[in-house]
Amino acid sequence: MSNEETFERCNQILQHIMGDTSVPRNIRRAAEKSKDILANKDEEDTIKASTVISILDEISNDPNIPIHARTLIWNALSELESVREQ
Repeated sequence: MSNEETFERCNQILQHIMGDTSVPRNIRRAAEKSKDILANKDEEDTIKASTVISILDEISNDPNIPIHARTLIWNALSELESVREQ
């Protein structure tokens, strides 16, 4: 799978989190920030992935995050860990 396909799948996951009103606002903001980073065409794929991994890893440890959102974040993290230099 290409890095672009990986980013698109992650964007779908992040969009789902951003639209879920049961998810705390700070988590939705972090998802939006992550989505913006992935959309940046000027940055290298590996740098974008590592930056978003850092953000998502931090919010996945938030005690207020619902279980379903945490699972989605873990899915996005596992997708991003497959990103390689091209």
